[in-house]
Amino acid sequence: MRFAKRRQAHTGAPPGTLVHVGSRRVERARVRVVSYGPEFVEEREVADPADCIANARGVTWVAVSGLHEVDAVRTVGECFGLHPLVLEDVLDTGQRPKVEIFEDYIVCIARSFEPDEDGATPQQVSLVLKPPFVLSFEESAGSLFNPIRGRIESGLGRIRASGPDYLLYALLDSVVDSWFTSLDHITEQTEELEQAVVSEPNGETLRLIHHLRSEVADIRRAAGPMREAAGLLWRGELEFINPDLELYLRDVYDHVIHVEELTEDLRDILMGMLDIYLSGISNRMNEIMKVLTMIATIFIPATFVAGVYGMNFDYMPELRQPWGYPVALGIMLAIGVGMLLYFRRKGWIWSG
Repeated sequence: MRFAKRRQAHTGAPPGTLVHVGSRRVERARVRVVSYGPEFVEEREVADPADCIANARGVTWVAVSGLHEVDAVRTVGECFGLHPLVLEDVLDTGQRPKVEIFEDYIVCIARSFEPDEDGATPQQVSLVLKPPFVLSFEESAGSLFNPIRGRIESGLGRIRASGPDYLLYALLDSVVDSWFTSLDHITEQTEELEQAVVSEPNGETLRLIHHLRSEVADIRRAAGPMREAAGLLWRGELEFINPDLELYLRDVYDHVIHVEELTEDLRDILMGMLDIYLSGISNRMNEIMKVLTMIATIFIPATFVAGVYGMNFDYMPELRQPWGYPVALGIMLAIGVGMLLYFRRKGWIWSG
């Protein structure tokens, strides 16, 4: 359904048509501006993005949350001279992670994952580096970038003394760190699920296995393209990226590869758990069928005896004997007990 809605939203529209594709996360769009330098920090919310350019001071981070308001995104894009195709990708929240290089700015589209009660909630994050500005577009203003805001306000680390390219790196690093947080959450759920798969497999267990597999697959689908994007930033020798950031961007690249390895391991573990679940269900069914088969086998001779003496012929010798009925029952009981002892001797039923 997600892919069908995306196709329907863009079917027949010319390139660059701005249509929001995604779920509504906030009531209204907000544009927050953080300007900072070694000696100052200013944070405010603006109604007109043009104020950001007119009053630019130091490194300026323009954070836009609420992509469902297309006009707000269009206004920000026009103020900073972003190509309509870039804005189209920003509004399409199912975009593949990537990096695109333009004449005077760089666009990076990534996907973050925030753990919650239902698992890992994905959110598209679009970043634009246009010195001295860094623009971020989020579906909702969550807690993803709160640590970076805290570092800017407190002056910890080198972020206040660095340029906008370092801010871009810090934002990307936060996105990748969110993957590790979500994977830790999935790993904890997987460890709890392992006990349930072995001890009490049921329909809920199967649902959780498929749910976790889906979450791991989502993170893996985001990590694959992100590896290419991080590699381009690291090895691209781009005009807007300081060569001193090479080690930092390579670290992001290494983290993405690590995420891919973790998702591969988790996928194998969950596939193994699915096999264990299916084997457990199959064994349980076999035990049930075994019990039913033994019960049926025990009663077949008794049914035969009852059938023989139920034919009602006039000249059956035992019919008129006073001991005929108890003898017939005794024969049935003896055959049943004998079969039970035989089954036990063979080890087909309880042996102790």
